[in-house]
Amino acid sequence: MDPMDQGIEDIRTKSAFIIDMDGVVYHGDHLLEGTKEFVAWMRRENKKFLFLTNSSERSPVELSQKLARLGVEVESEHFYTSALATASFLRTQKPGGTAFVIGDPGLMHALYDAGYTMNNVNPDYVVVGEGRSYNLEAIERGVKLVLEGARLIGTNPDLNGPVEGSLAPACGALIAPIELATGKKAYFIGKPNPLMMRHALKQLGATREETIIIGDRMDTDIVAGVETEIETVLVLSGVTAREDIARFPYAPRHVLGGVYEIPD
Repeated sequence: MDPMDQGIEDIRTKSAFIIDMDGVVYHGDHLLEGTKEFVAWMRRENKKFLFLTNSSERSPVELSQKLARLGVEVESEHFYTSALATASFLRTQKPGGTAFVIGDPGLMHALYDAGYTMNNVNPDYVVVGEGRSYNLEAIERGVKLVLEGARLIGTNPDLNGPVEGSLAPACGALIAPIELATGKKAYFIGKPNPLMMRHALKQLGATREETIIIGDRMDTDIVAGVETEIETVLVLSGVTAREDIARFPYAPRHVLGGVYEIPD
């Protein structure tokens, strides 16, 4: 058998799939090639699957609605975000705590659901995610609160993320002014933090041996798989080009043009 064919068969035999979203199934409001067929194949083959995104902007319901607008029906329980992982982490660290949040409603709702309240005076945490509420006034407030003792949390370490036709700053870039101004390093919850991956496996009800992760980023998706010993697939439909792979000291198990190659 051709090694490429064997690689595809190895992917197809997995019973659980963790799938990144931006750059894997869509760019902005553009559905990527093969997404419909890939989702239909996973359903037909009775695969467990979870869309795992480092974006903190949208809730699982909103992500489900977005895919529906693009023509793919996927129930909200098949989505897990860095906002949910962040809320879960904070709930275990300090139940019933407070936070000053720079981010969109998806992050705030996750924190509310975890028993957190919003506090811009003396919060336990300053939490930063992506969102349109990002401005100089919010950054100045975040700097003040961190200097006064609030702990700094980032939903994910991504410096940028794909948008249609370009890249946009992501949480790692947006939180940098607070880190630089205060001299305090943020703790990031999203991929490649193994916490996020353990949450995903628990959500799926799957073991790492029967699971595979599909992503477009070497520095989050692929390293997350490597560090948690989950088999990896890099797709070249997002931010990573084939020539970029050699710049990293680790490698994906499989490299595909996109998810369109997976269904048989």
